[in-house]
Amino acid sequence: MPQVQRTMEPDPTTSMAMTPAGSTARRGFPRSGSAGATLLVAAVAVALVWANLPSLDYDGFWSWVLTVQLGPWAAHLDLRTWVNSGLMTLFFLVVGLEARREFDLGDLRERRRVALPVLAGGAGMVIPVIVYLIVNHGGAGAQGWGIAMSTDTALALGAFSLIAAHAPGRIRTFVLTVFVVDDLVALIVIAVAYSEHIAVPGMVVAVVAFAGLLTGRRLPHRLRGWSFALGTVLTWAGLLSAGIDPVVAGLAAGLAATAYTPSRTELEEATRLVRLFREQPSAKLAALATRSLTGALSANSRMRHTLHAATSYGIVPLFALANAGIVVDGDMVGQALRSPITIGVVLAYVVGKPAAVVITSWLAERLSGGSLRPPVGWGAVLESGTIAGIGFTVSLLIANLAFSGDALDQAKIGTLAAAAGAALLSFAVHRIIETLPAGARARALLGTAGRLVDLAEPVNDDRDHIQGPPTAVVTVVEYGDFECPWTAMVGPTAQELLVENADVRYVWRHLPLPDVHPYAQEAAEAAEAAEDQGAFWPMHTLLLERQDRLTLDDLTGYAEQLGLDLDQFRDDLVRRRHEARVQRDIDSADRSGVAGTPTFFINGQRHDGPQDLATLNRVIDEARAQAAVVSR
Repeated sequence: MPQVQRTMEPDPTTSMAMTPAGSTARRGFPRSGSAGATLLVAAVAVALVWANLPSLDYDGFWSWVLTVQLGPWAAHLDLRTWVNSGLMTLFFLVVGLEARREFDLGDLRERRRVALPVLAGGAGMVIPVIVYLIVNHGGAGAQGWGIAMSTDTALALGAFSLIAAHAPGRIRTFVLTVFVVDDLVALIVIAVAYSEHIAVPGMVVAVVAFAGLLTGRRLPHRLRGWSFALGTVLTWAGLLSAGIDPVVAGLAAGLAATAYTPSRTELEEATRLVRLFREQPSAKLAALATRSLTGALSANSRMRHTLHAATSYGIVPLFALANAGIVVDGDMVGQALRSPITIGVVLAYVVGKPAAVVITSWLAERLSGGSLRPPVGWGAVLESGTIAGIGFTVSLLIANLAFSGDALDQAKIGTLAAAAGAALLSFAVHRIIETLPAGARARALLGTAGRLVDLAEPVNDDRDHIQGPPTAVVTVVEYGDFECPWTAMVGPTAQELLVENADVRYVWRHLPLPDVHPYAQEAAEAAEAAEDQGAFWPMHTLLLERQDRLTLDDLTGYAEQLGLDLDQFRDDLVRRRHEARVQRDIDSADRSGVAGTPTFFINGQRHDGPQDLATLNRVIDEARAQAAVVSR
C-alpha cells in the first residue's frame, strides 16, 4: 500500500469540538451570549444618547416608512416596525431552533424533564402579570399587563453567561426551556390580546402556509430548504395581513425544524462524492457533493449556524437601538418613579419572576411525589428565576402596542430598570452560591437528579480497554480513529487527565473511518492483535504518534519494536481475527449517535464542545460533584 499524504493538518491553536453534527458546543446562545449581551447594552446606551439629542431626531428616523412590494402585494411599514416585526422574526426563529435541538438531541429528549420547566415558564408569566395588575388595578396602566410577562432570551442568556461563565450545561438547558415557553406564550398573547382586528383571509393564508411548512419535510432534500423558507415567509405575511404581529412565525418555524445527528451512510456517501469531484472536477459533481454534504446535517443545525451570529450581533442590538431611546429628564424620571406602570413592571420582573419559578418548581416536586424534580439544584432554580427577570425584547414590543406618549416612556424605563435589577439580583445569588462549601455548592447547582446516559453500551471491565482505577468516580470513554489527526491531538490530553485525576478511568473504543482514513481499520485490528500479547496501550501510543505510517509493514515494525511474537501478530492481521472486536465498538458508536472522532462520553453523557484539557477537567469536576451528590 502507498503511504497516505496529508495536504492539510488541523491547526493546533484552534478550538477542538469534533462532535456529532447537530450537537455543537452546548448551543449557540451560551457560547457567544456574553458578547451579544455587551453589544445589546451598548446599543441601549447609544439609543438613550441619540434620543436625548433633539437635533438628531431619533423618533423621526425610525418613523420613516419603507415600502416593500412583490407584484400585487405590498407592505408599507416604518423602520421601527420592520425591525420589530420583520428582523426580530429571525431572532425568534433561532430561539425555536435552539429549543427544538434540546427536545430532539439534548437533555429534554427525556420528555418528563420538559414538564417542570414548562410549568415554571408558565407560572413565570402568570404571577408577574398578577403582580403588575395588583399595582395597576383600575388604572390606565392595566392594559399594559402583557409587558410584565416575557423574559428577553438573548439578553438574559447573555447576562447568565457573564454572571455564571462556567455553570453546568444542564442549568443553561433549564433556563432556555423556561425562556422558550415564556416567548411562545408571550407571542401568542401579542397575536391575540394586542391585535385590534384579525382579518380572516390573512389568518387562513398563515395557517395553510405553516401546514405546508410542516409537510415540506417529506419533499426531496433539494426542495426542503426552499419549501421551509417559502412557508415561513408566507406564514409571516399572512399574519401581518391578518393584523397580527408576525414575529410568532419565526418561533413556530424554528420549533418545527427537527434536529438529528448525521448517519454513517450519509457521511460515507458525502465522502464518496467529494472524492469523485476531486478525480473529475465538474459543476455537476460539485453540485452533487455540496448537496450531499449539506444534506447530511439537519436543517436545524444549518440554520442555527447561519443565523446565530447575525441575530446575536446584528438584529438584537438593532432592535435595542430602535426601541430603547427615551427622552430622560428630571420630570420624566420623577413621573416614572411615581408611575404605577413603572413600579408594576419592576416588581413583576424582580420579585414576581423568581418567586414564580421557585414556588412552582417546589410545588411540582411536592405534589408529584418527586417524579417532577428539577433537573438542577435549588440554588440554580433560584438563579434561573432571577435571571428570568430580565425582560426587554417582547416587553418593548408589547409596550409599543399598549401605550403611547408618557405611558410608553414609563413602561420603557420600568423595563430597563427591571433588567438592571434582575441582573444585579442574579449576580448576588450566584456570589452567595459560590461562597458555599464544595458539597453544598454542588447540591445547590446540580441537585440530586441523575444525568441522562447517552452511551448505548456500558463500559465492560472484561472487554473494554481501560486505564485508571476500577473504583474510579468518573469514567471517560473516547471513540477514536488511529489515523484521525484530531484524535492524535487529544491523545496527550487523555493521558494528562489520568495524571491530574486519581479518581478517573479512561476507556478507548475504536471508530475507524475507512472512507477518509484507509489504514484506520487495519490499525485498530493491529491494536487488538497487540492486546492478545498484553501490549495494547504501548501499541495505542505508537499508532497515534505515527499515524502517517500505518501500512502492514509499518505495523509489523511496531510489533517488533514492542517485542511481540511477529508471526502471531502478522497472522492475526492477515486472517482478520479481530475484525469482529473492532466492529462491536463501531456498532456501539452508531447506537450512541457518534458521527466523528474523537467523541468523548463522561460518566455516560456525551461531551459536546471543546476537548482541551481545561474544559475536560471542568466537565469531569462537574461529573465528580454530581456523583457525590447522588450517592448521598
